[in-house]
Amino acid sequence: MASAADSARAKNVNSIMESPPVSPLSGREKPKQSPGSRSRYQVSAPGHSFRKVTLTKPTFCHNCSDFIWGLNGFICEVCNFMCHEKCLKMVRTVCSCMAPTQVQVPVAHCFGPAGQKKRFCCVCRKHLEGNTAVRCEVCELHAHYDCATFSCGDCRLCHQDGSQDFDMFPHHWREGNIPSGARCEVCRHTCSSSDVLAGMRCQWCGITTHAACYLIMPPECGLGRLRNMLLHPACVRICSRNFSKMHCYRISESYQNELGKLVETGTKISISTVKRQVLKVFDGDDAVKRSHFRLVSIHRITKNVEVVESALRAFYIPDDPLEYELQDNGQQALVDDDVLNHNGSPDNQAIFKENVPEAWLLRAKPQETEVLKIYADWLKVIVAYISISKNSTVDSVIKEVLTQLGKQVQFTDGVCSFFLHIPVQRQVLTGHELLLDKLQEIRKISLRQMNQTRFYIVESRNRVVQVNLLLEGLPVQLSKEEYADLLQEHLAIKSHLVTITHVYGNQGAVVLQISCFSEAERIYMLAKDTSVSNQQLTSLVLPEIMHNKLPKDDSPLLVFVNPKSGELKGRELLYGFRKLLNPHQVFDMTIGGPLSGLHTFREVPRFRVLVCGGDGTVGWVLGVLEAIRHKLVCPEPPVGIVPLGTGNDLARILRWGAGYSGEDPYHILVSVDEAEEVQIDRWTILLDAQEITDDGKENGFLEPPKIVQMNNYFGLGIDAEVSLDFHHARQEEPGKFNSRFHNKGVYLKAGLQKLSHTRNLHKDLKLQVDKQDIELPSIEGLIFLNIPSWGSGADLWGSEGDSRYGKPRIDDGMLEVVGVTGVVHMGQVQSGMRSGIRLAQGNYVRITVTKPIPVQVDGEPWIQAPGHIIISAAGPKVRMLRKSKHKQKKQSASLKEGLSESPSSSDGGQ
Repeated sequence: MASAADSARAKNVNSIMESPPVSPLSGREKPKQSPGSRSRYQVSAPGHSFRKVTLTKPTFCHNCSDFIWGLNGFICEVCNFMCHEKCLKMVRTVCSCMAPTQVQVPVAHCFGPAGQKKRFCCVCRKHLEGNTAVRCEVCELHAHYDCATFSCGDCRLCHQDGSQDFDMFPHHWREGNIPSGARCEVCRHTCSSSDVLAGMRCQWCGITTHAACYLIMPPECGLGRLRNMLLHPACVRICSRNFSKMHCYRISESYQNELGKLVETGTKISISTVKRQVLKVFDGDDAVKRSHFRLVSIHRITKNVEVVESALRAFYIPDDPLEYELQDNGQQALVDDDVLNHNGSPDNQAIFKENVPEAWLLRAKPQETEVLKIYADWLKVIVAYISISKNSTVDSVIKEVLTQLGKQVQFTDGVCSFFLHIPVQRQVLTGHELLLDKLQEIRKISLRQMNQTRFYIVESRNRVVQVNLLLEGLPVQLSKEEYADLLQEHLAIKSHLVTITHVYGNQGAVVLQISCFSEAERIYMLAKDTSVSNQQLTSLVLPEIMHNKLPKDDSPLLVFVNPKSGELKGRELLYGFRKLLNPHQVFDMTIGGPLSGLHTFREVPRFRVLVCGGDGTVGWVLGVLEAIRHKLVCPEPPVGIVPLGTGNDLARILRWGAGYSGEDPYHILVSVDEAEEVQIDRWTILLDAQEITDDGKENGFLEPPKIVQMNNYFGLGIDAEVSLDFHHARQEEPGKFNSRFHNKGVYLKAGLQKLSHTRNLHKDLKLQVDKQDIELPSIEGLIFLNIPSWGSGADLWGSEGDSRYGKPRIDDGMLEVVGVTGVVHMGQVQSGMRSGIRLAQGNYVRITVTKPIPVQVDGEPWIQAPGHIIISAAGPKVRMLRKSKHKQKKQSASLKEGLSESPSSSDGGQ
């Protein structure tokens, strides 16, 4: 958000003064034209270096997206922007080398492995197909792995860190990768292209425009169709210093591990080695240390200044090549008029060098005088920067800048502070540091880093540091004092800096409020490597939602996604929802479970929940919600489902479909917004394992009592036994169970193996419903239904009328008791040929089991020891979201398709 706001402010400033500088040290009026660029074409868009080329294959214009007819085109040697000759004067897209200068306050990207869809690199503008690629997990930025380093740090800012005050919420524009059919909001013509990186799209509201049209759009963003369920960035605060964006957004480290496995292959160059030579060029000491270089292809007979120009283009540095030089490993620099591969002999005959170094270090030449540009971080200031030419201290610079800005502020300690971005990190400078010395230090480390560094002067406010950490994995049901002693023992927390603000004893979790950045970072990192009672701790950085700033009519959506469910489609959904919503409202279930999200939303007066996963994932969320509902301002938020599991019985009866099949995440969110609320019963099952004698008497405890919650159904006997075999098979080879079709095949195989199985279930248990004994027929399985869907959509109770029982409902406070005679009977039920054997209907069940027996609750199976099982209502009913039957009105193609990467599909509801 800040980057887009700063860009909008920079546009307003341009009418008053010159454009923002290329780098913080570019103090000369206009760079001298280097020999290598005198013949190139100049355009109004900054940074481009166009030259005329002969086209050898079909090519499209990046400005108008039309085919380039004829043999000649114009290409930027830096970013590969291609256009017609007639489009040269209309180019408004800034070159990649200048993009960082358009963003005053950079925001880091969160890179992870890219998806499988066809995309273009936002840096070099080339196809990503067949190349190692990455994408930002928060915004629509795609790039090659080796281009990601040079991408503009202009990700969405989704929260406040306590230092920004915003008068309006601007659009956040991203170029290219717009789905086909998207239309320009200004001229209503098609602005998308499948052939080039073209068009602009707002990352918040989703409107699309041409690159030339978006400049005349009103700057303020309305957040689009999803505004009522979006968590507004102005309402989220997080003290993020010392923490990366990956930590702040709770993005799985496994994504980074996958990214680390990508091989950086460098630029592929297929050029004749007779006329061309490839050099390895480093941009500073850090690049040499890490062996991160760029490959530069040049003619074998090339002047040094032209080699320098090519190296600068490779690092996307738009400065004058006359200000830089190349050094070999011996720190010897080539002079300006030297030719790389040969020197002149006394008789003026070219003598080629035999050993030209392959590795070179790009350095900036020392300057007699340098001008440093200081930016004011007040959004209402009409001057973009102040020039400082002396190597002054921070304190003296603050005084001079305040004087030039005309601020009527008497300088005292604490009025202003000074910081710099390097390039997406914030570092506060002390009053006695010399600014030019600081920048020279950065320049030696990395020229690219220096080019992106910005100095800012900001008002110093006495803000309290408040970092919130959630620690999970602690022993359950301890007191606050006992948890404090445990943390002191294992993490050596400093009690004067750390406060336990919330205790979730039944979840084994506590929330810490830390008033020191370094202490917060230490605890966060140490907890990841600490185990308590053989349980690995989990630490998460949590944002704070300023609920008093939320619009009254808004009901933000809390999203939980299990990325391991649904043939691994959960990961794409996770990415899609992060991009469509605020990533602070989207939670990965594999990192901290549901507690982190529910705690974050604890003070939100109205919110809804969307669970993306199977029935087990839904039960997990509902269980945690039931356990901590007394700590929520909104204790009964309605819950919607995106079915990613195998059975998905609860999703079926709520019309969310039999399974996720690639539906557009935007369509899902609209469906959630239009869904109706219904109530569903929830049941508590007490499993009290005791030794039962033949006459039914109790003879001591076998194991501690166990309490579980049930939403869908509870089964004993053959049904649970097949589920248990499937569960064991999945535990042995979890990697194979990533397909719904494969899962059902394994389940069928487990059932066929039970064809010859015989269990006289009626002899092994006694059943009471509403305190009445129920005589059991000869059956092998007993199932208690809360919903009219079992075993992937089968109607086990049946639709036939029966005067003995009422019509089943999900909110009638009654359970339906059904028996099955074996695997064949179960197969007939699932094929719709038969129904189960109706046995009873009631709201209180007591079962006495005399032998160990397989049981399953909502698909989670285990072997239950003999004893008593009691089923009763579990407090208040659960509010669920049921998908509306009415078809949604068609939205404009640019709004619906332009907001998501996931492919659209037909509605999967019933």
